Amino acid sequence: MSLKSIVVAALSALTLSVSGAVAADFPTKPVSLVVPWPAGGGSDILMRMIAQKTSEKLGQSVVVVNQPGAGGSLALREVADGDKSGHTFSMIATGFIAEQYGNPNAPTLDQFKVLAFVGTDPAIMAARADTGLKTLDDLVRKAKEDPGKLRNANDQPGGTSYVAASLMKLKLGIDYTLVPYAGSAPVVQAILAGETQLATPSVTDLIAQHEAGEINILAVAGAERHFLAPDVPTFTEAGYPLVTGTVRALVVPADADPAAAEVLGKAIVDALNDESFNKTARDAGFTITPMGSEEATAFMENLDKEMYPVLLEAGLVKVRQK
Repeated sequence: MSLKSIVVAALSALTLSVSGAVAADFPTKPVSLVVPWPAGGGSDILMRMIAQKTSEKLGQSVVVVNQPGAGGSLALREVADGDKSGHTFSMIATGFIAEQYGNPNAPTLDQFKVLAFVGTDPAIMAARADTGLKTLDDLVRKAKEDPGKLRNANDQPGGTSYVAASLMKLKLGIDYTLVPYAGSAPVVQAILAGETQLATPSVTDLIAQHEAGEINILAVAGAERHFLAPDVPTFTEAGYPLVTGTVRALVVPADADPAAAEVLGKAIVDALNDESFNKTARDAGFTITPMGSEEATAFMENLDKEMYPVLLEAGLVKVRQK
């Protein structure tokens, strides 16, 4: 064997040894899960469940840190540019895909490594009961009588429910005023307080109020009826074909330590597949469909491709036009 071959072999062995050591040592301190939304909303609740179960799998604390602002872009930009040791990860959702094209300061999908796919929660169109609106046809008639008068609570421009509300306007062929709030918890507060007549969060956010008769969920933007609201039709069943909602995945910076990312990713997937976690999540109204890094990456890249023309048609592409 030549001297060059010996050196290359030695360096390769050293690299594998160092990588293995990093993987074996990780995590060396508590891990932070950055949630780019306020506390109390659906994503925050689910991420806290995931953090607790991932802590058990890692043998180290996973601490949730809420950093809302700019449709989630501020926190995600910090994560993308920040800690590369694997001790900080975050959540991206459907709104993140839109935010790439609406905010020049937002990070892009290729700046992250996708560790795992969590699941999808369909968006809803909800109305205060005192509006008398019970179906999408009721909403269409009312909105056409007074274009722009109805107010819809959603999250910040580019966010998941903002995108859903925009797509619903297009599909229903009506106009209402979009009123953005900093996350799903304030959206729920807004419609309950009467600041708006409509809202487009997830089923989990308003199912209790729907069952109590305070809110009418007019339709669910899912491929099928939601198990928590079997009485509510889908948009497609109501005659307005549309599927949209909150897609959630967990990420680290693209250049994070690969060995640490592998350990963290495995712990997350193990947590998502845990039977007790799945029962707790389903009881809370969440749909969990775990995917590992490779499959999750392909899913998010495909979602990006599929969403772009829809965002373009909805007038939500302001930057990075393709």
